[in-house]
Amino acid sequence: MFPFIQKYLSPLYVPVIWTLLIVVAMCIPGSYIPNESRFALPNFDKVVHVGLFGGFVFLWCLFLTKRAVSFRQLLVGFFCFYMLSNGFGVAMEYVQKYWIPGRDYDLGDIIADMFGAGFGYGFSNFLLLPGAKDRST
Repeated sequence: MFPFIQKYLSPLYVPVIWTLLIVVAMCIPGSYIPNESRFALPNFDKVVHVGLFGGFVFLWCLFLTKRAVSFRQLLVGFFCFYMLSNGFGVAMEYVQKYWIPGRDYDLGDIIADMFGAGFGYGFSNFLLLPGAKDRST
């Protein structure tokens, strides 16, 4: 299954589309988000944040594995995408607070973004680095 993932998810357009998906999802005005209390799961939005930012880190790291020359470049690149994801999550919360009507700043969302970025970083290191190390030797 991993070759399938590498083949179809490593082109540049995949992480770019995922990044745009995050921006669109975070910039939807609050009045457009449905509020169904019958089906609402407590803190489900935090799970969504974890998935979005974990996917962000993983997809950008997957893209990088096809382009990095050395194992060291992968290590540095993975960490850079992790840090970029954290900054991106914080920035999007401030965008919601100041520019998106009906949305507000939520520290819990930032924590979920950072947890997701950490999960994506760890998953990338666990899944993508061993194969890259074998190729670089």
